[in-house]
Amino acid sequence: MQGVQAAAERAVHLVRGHLLTERPGSRLHDVSLDPRFQHRGVDLLWEQPDGSVLGVEVKGDRQPKSPNYFLELISNLEKDTPGCFLYSRADLLAYVFLAQRELHLLPLPAVREWFLPVARDYPLKHTRTRTGALQYTTVGAIVPVADVHRAVPDAVRLALGPDGSTSLLPPPRARRSAKTA
Repeated sequence: MQGVQAAAERAVHLVRGHLLTERPGSRLHDVSLDPRFQHRGVDLLWEQPDGSVLGVEVKGDRQPKSPNYFLELISNLEKDTPGCFLYSRADLLAYVFLAQRELHLLPLPAVREWFLPVARDYPLKHTRTRTGALQYTTVGAIVPVADVHRAVPDAVRLALGPDGSTSLLPPPRARRSAKTA
């Protein structure tokens, strides 16, 4: 669990740095430990200079060189709790590929609207997390980054520099697979 928590904290740190730089004068409020926001699937409230507020869900992916998103469909299989991708009320999903130092800003409602009708086209993966003596299973869809960026034009892919800077990356190219061959 410590590895998962450290990855989440690192992802939030990287997202905070980018969002505050992207919109000077904006403010961020970490609500990840607030029960009022936990059940809504919102980690950060991003207050814009004009007073509007966007909810942000942050995911940190520790897989090296992964060309895929892990879209959480079931948070805890043993307790049959839905995954954050399905229930989050966030406006943005800030998906951080930690090893690659990439930040993907995905308009969550648009990604979900695209994904749900095609969900059966993507394989599921089960991961196990241990918290003390207990263990639980999370289930997510493995979705190529290129598929999401092709379907959702407002998705943004950024490189995270070591100094905290970001630069826009081109949309990812589809990899040739059995599906496309």
